[in-house]
Amino acid sequence: MSKKYNVAVVGANGAVGEEILAILNEVSFPINKLVPLASSRSLGKSVEFGNKEIAIKELTDTVFEEEDIEIALFSAGGSVSAQFAAAAVKAGAVVIDNTSHFRMDENIPLVVPEVNPEDIAKWKKSGIIANPNCSTIQMVQALKPLDEAYGLTRVDVSTYQATSGAGKSAMEELVNQMKDFFSFKLDQSERKAFKHQIALNVIPQIDTFLENGYTKEEMKMVNETTKIMHKKIPLSATCVRVPTLRGHAEALTLTFSQDVDASEAREILKKAPNIIVLDNPSESVYPMPAISLEKNETFVGRIRNDNFSKNMLHMFIVADNLRVGAATNAVRIAQKWVEMEEEK
Repeated sequence: MSKKYNVAVVGANGAVGEEILAILNEVSFPINKLVPLASSRSLGKSVEFGNKEIAIKELTDTVFEEEDIEIALFSAGGSVSAQFAAAAVKAGAVVIDNTSHFRMDENIPLVVPEVNPEDIAKWKKSGIIANPNCSTIQMVQALKPLDEAYGLTRVDVSTYQATSGAGKSAMEELVNQMKDFFSFKLDQSERKAFKHQIALNVIPQIDTFLENGYTKEEMKMVNETTKIMHKKIPLSATCVRVPTLRGHAEALTLTFSQDVDASEAREILKKAPNIIVLDNPSESVYPMPAISLEKNETFVGRIRNDNFSKNMLHMFIVADNLRVGAATNAVRIAQKWVEMEEEK
């Protein structure tokens, strides 16, 4: 990479924004100028990047043009993207959006670089590339190589999603409730981020329920998987919030058009990009959220054949939702975009 780029991070002091900054630094992204952006409430604050403190600038309709931004990474919520993404595009930037706002727009590519990097080329239609839902990203990374080998015909998934998926305030709510538990005051704990107690509990609801009985989060996994993989795969999801801080886990049951061998599937996954297979149950080696923290890989284990159907496989996958499920994927999209631009 010879050229360096002016890069803006919208929502730079949020949970995902902080991870984006960390990863941009880790991968030595070709940055000429970094511009951290947030609302006026964050003026006077700064972010750390490359051992330097950089002052946060206010997000406005004109800042992208004023700063000559070429790549804008958005992670400040759907309403913010809806309001300001067009201004970034108008200023000549490619927008990589981490919210749900643009994901299902037919003119906007929805990309997981390990799965459908070729879709990045469609960015010029709108100037925007959408980052999928956190639970979808780690799942399709594992689905893609197995689909190519055996032909997926159905996916059933149950997720175990950390509180960080609901933002910093949700993580704080879990921590505060645990403190209250040990102070015998759990019944007095504040419950704002979740409708129910999250400490020492699991909540089988993420986002609002729809008429079909599924939640928006569950249907995101269904619809996004179809768009990313360019294949309508019957998929049923049950998304559950669990009392962990970081790292989403998923139990997958996969059905294929032909018989599948767990040992062979294990070897296929070992060769897949950015996947680490941890699968030695006799030694208690398998993926767990604690293993995934601040890692940029997806961990897969408990790979086993179904007891009754030769064309079914079961597995357990885990990834850091703030990284793989958000920031890492966004930065990888940016890296691929730069590669494609420089190949022209």
